[in-house]
Amino acid sequence: MYIDRTKVIIIAGAAVLAVALGLGIFFFVRHSGDVKLEEKRQNTIALAREYLEKEDFQRALDLLDALLIDNPNDELVRQVRDEVLARRAEYLAKLDEEKPPTAEELAALALQQEQERQAQEAEKAKQAAADAANAAAAAANAAAAADRRAAAAAEAERKRLQDEELARQSRELRAQMEVVLDLVSQGKTALGKKDYTGAAKIFDDARGRLPPDQDRFAAQVFSEMAEAWYSAGDANTPEGRDAITRAESLAAEAKGKDPSQPLPYYTVGKINRDRRQWDTAIAEMMQAAKLDPKNFNYIYDLGRTYFSAGRFADARQAFETSSQIQPNNEAVWYNLGGSLRQLGRQDDALAAFRKAVAIRADYPAANREIGRILSAKGDYKSAVDAFTKALQSNPGDLASLRELGTAQSAAGNFGAAENSFNRALASAPDDAQTNYNMAVVKLELGKNTEALSYAQKASAAAPTNAAYTYTYGQACEAVDNMDGAIAAYRQAISLDSRYIKPRVNLGSIYLDYGFYTEALNTLLEARRIDPSSFEVNNNLGAVYAKMEDWKSSVEYYQMAMSIDSGNPTVRLNLARALVGAGSFSQAVDAYKEAIRLAPSDWDAVFELGKTYVSLGDSASAKKTLQDLLNKNPSYAGRADAEKILSGL
Repeated sequence: MYIDRTKVIIIAGAAVLAVALGLGIFFFVRHSGDVKLEEKRQNTIALAREYLEKEDFQRALDLLDALLIDNPNDELVRQVRDEVLARRAEYLAKLDEEKPPTAEELAALALQQEQERQAQEAEKAKQAAADAANAAAAAANAAAAADRRAAAAAEAERKRLQDEELARQSRELRAQMEVVLDLVSQGKTALGKKDYTGAAKIFDDARGRLPPDQDRFAAQVFSEMAEAWYSAGDANTPEGRDAITRAESLAAEAKGKDPSQPLPYYTVGKINRDRRQWDTAIAEMMQAAKLDPKNFNYIYDLGRTYFSAGRFADARQAFETSSQIQPNNEAVWYNLGGSLRQLGRQDDALAAFRKAVAIRADYPAANREIGRILSAKGDYKSAVDAFTKALQSNPGDLASLRELGTAQSAAGNFGAAENSFNRALASAPDDAQTNYNMAVVKLELGKNTEALSYAQKASAAAPTNAAYTYTYGQACEAVDNMDGAIAAYRQAISLDSRYIKPRVNLGSIYLDYGFYTEALNTLLEARRIDPSSFEVNNNLGAVYAKMEDWKSSVEYYQMAMSIDSGNPTVRLNLARALVGAGSFSQAVDAYKEAIRLAPSDWDAVFELGKTYVSLGDSASAKKTLQDLLNKNPSYAGRADAEKILSGL
């Protein structure tokens, strides 16, 4: 998961003021002749000084040049102009001297600091690893418990059937059968000790002692031998492969002796499942389940095979059936939940996973799945609780730890997310996703130099991931390394040509540096990709405002407002653009709405008062400005507001 930090640009109120003064709209003509001209001259000089203090040198020079065109001999204006030129020269020289450190230097420093921190936590990490290993072993044992219980139940059922078969036979025949069964049991014990040769001899002895004309019993014996050989099988060793071959052959013999025996079909089904021969595996397991529909193992393993084959609807049905046979088996509900998730039935899946943890509270995999579903639903608080429970049962579960951090970050708890990602990185320091997530969190916490280190590590580990490269650009920008930011944003765009965020940030940087054409082209390309992006439309409005193309500026701000009508920033931007376009009545409406959305935006109130002046509505202007001063006596622009009031 990553967090959107794209820029939204606000037009400076001073820019609109400059345009308005150029149009001669902010003050009423209340005196005649020289008084009027002198008042305009003094206001213009004062405004030029204001721009000078804000280091907006070009606007200050434009105003002063306009006065010198009217009167080239105006010494005061010349003096102020020379002061502006001198200050601009000092500013440019300072920019040349103060080159920011490179991204590599900053990253190296941050990495060194991080390595020192990790060294201090090394002992904790060792202990955590030991705890995790113990917890993982416990979790594995608990996860196998359900299968062992089911296997024991199946074994008991086979024994019951054998006992029934023996009970139907004569005393002499029963004695023969019992000897055979004892040999089968002895052979299974040998297989348990990996004595494949000894087991084969014992099973051959059992085969030789089978009573004649007892096909049903023979089928049961061959089925049990086949299952024993399958359990001892291993596709990675010659002995293990031979065991699987023996299992397959014996299962075929069993089916030949008595096709109504379900166990050999089940054994052959598992053999083909392991070979990923899904159709054969499913057909064999279906036959086993058909012959013994109440056997939990048959229908449950059929469901797992369906799932592995990608037949999720069939898997769901099989798991629902097996849950009716063993409703208190947590593994059934877990697998049912997984099938429902694959079918897109998230609420039903959540209910199934919750049944699993109701049966076994310390079921880490089920708790993790609950957390994932809740995160997808936006319920981050509950997701955090679920991931925390998963980690209580299995502290070494890196997946739960990473997703816990992601949920905490999405919930705005960046400090907790930072701690979770630290724990995850202690076990897997080179994981690209975790380093990326940590970089995002560090940016949110304002730890920009540290963010740069993690972002650099993530992008280096996964150089083709556009999101990682974009976040590296954000980190460079956060530490004022604009060259690094521009390069990263361009690289992110080259990796994913339809990725909007790096284009928005790149356009913003160009705009900040006065490269209006580059900013415009970058943002227009972003808009061709996503016309409905609020940031793109808002920033295009800002670019056109800088270029004083007020009609286009208004157009794009209106589009941004149609996307997010409740955003006070875009309302204010629109109002200022309308002033620039000379649409003062519409600007008044926009200012009013912006103030309604953000009542404490005193600059918006001040600009509304000035717009009333431009409309010639002195009563509304006076009321607006006086209300401003009454509500906020310490307003930074109080002197300007009082000056305007004195002229009304």
